[in-house]
Amino acid sequence: MLDRTLTPQFREIDHITLINPGHIRLDNGCNLYWFNSGEQELVRIEWIFNNVRFNQQKPLLNVAVNTMLTEGTNSLSASQIADAVDYYGAFLQVDYGFDHSQVGLYCLNKHLHSTLPVIKDIITNSVFPLKELQTFIRNQQQKLQVSLQKNDFVARRIFNDAVFGGTMYGLSPNADDYANLQRDDMVEHYRQMYQPNNCTMIVAGKVDDSTLKAITHSFDKDWKNNGTIADIEQPAVQPTGKLFNYIEKPDALQSAIRIGTPTINRSHADFPALQIVNTILGGYFGSRLMNNIREDKGYTYGIGSATSSMKYTGSIFIATEVGAEFTNATLTEIEKEVNILKTELIKPEELMLVKNYMLGSLLGSLENVFSHADKFKNVYFSGLDFAYYDRYTEVIRTITAEQILALANQYFDFDKFCKVVVGKMD
Repeated sequence: MLDRTLTPQFREIDHITLINPGHIRLDNGCNLYWFNSGEQELVRIEWIFNNVRFNQQKPLLNVAVNTMLTEGTNSLSASQIADAVDYYGAFLQVDYGFDHSQVGLYCLNKHLHSTLPVIKDIITNSVFPLKELQTFIRNQQQKLQVSLQKNDFVARRIFNDAVFGGTMYGLSPNADDYANLQRDDMVEHYRQMYQPNNCTMIVAGKVDDSTLKAITHSFDKDWKNNGTIADIEQPAVQPTGKLFNYIEKPDALQSAIRIGTPTINRSHADFPALQIVNTILGGYFGSRLMNNIREDKGYTYGIGSATSSMKYTGSIFIATEVGAEFTNATLTEIEKEVNILKTELIKPEELMLVKNYMLGSLLGSLENVFSHADKFKNVYFSGLDFAYYDRYTEVIRTITAEQILALANQYFDFDKFCKVVVGKMD
């Protein structure tokens, strides 16, 4: 019988067990990975494509083509696509990211024979109807107009442009960029990008032999490359060099602040340790930035910092919105916290708290087979393998206060950070 007077036994996390995927390479060059787990008759299938080289003269092709994949094919209208998926209780979504675009399907195994042909039609026969394109352009221009009234949206645009320059990571479209979208350009972009040799399929759920057979039957021999190699190399990231960017809004009640710099990505050996330093600074609710600027000073409801990892770069950034009268004071306190990271050894109690938080978060994130597939995507598209997570947990368990101090001095130079303020300064 459970004795509720006893404190649960604490056990340090020293290893994370992950589901290893099966793998085959289809005859058409598409890599297929699958994660088989669970008894529920449910499967998630993702078709992930490398984005084509970013074109500054036509900056919206990657995102527009991906977003409009479900707007019609040679044989199905947008409403027919939606009805065909909804009828079987499935869920279809398209997602754009800086490095990759994807089509995702959640479906009961027994209905794959009915839903997979719809997905194949989208990936191989989308036509981007002119009427739907005009609607897309109009809607996106309206959304942009509304978003540009929000200080945090403007701050993020300015920051990305300053830190990543004229690359896909710095994309800040304007109304004319949408207006200049041409159907012929989108069709050509689609033809180059959505090919099997530019695709990785990741399947997770109850993946038995019949499920694999259904998938490979639909997406192997009958899905052919068109002879055009997708150009997926990207321009080098070149920050603008402008370190302070202020957009004044005299009537603003709040100021949006974004501070950071380009840095290493997940493929760098220091990345796990850099995540620890970031967590201490602003990566969780008990972080130093939260304790100082929210809990102690009351300048904001929330402030945080993060590390991001993309294929060709990474970044460290701090983001918040504060009362306009506290803008200058907040900047001062952020700089103070960054400098403390670089000059004072972290106390053992705080370091242990952060270690337990990070290891617990990693363990808690592995709640189902889809989570294991997501962890795989993180390392696979960074050119790594699952051994990364063993190194990650080992770094968290063993890192010292002295190592954290050295990393803070190596990667956190506040004077060289890009600073963006949209709102009002004292």
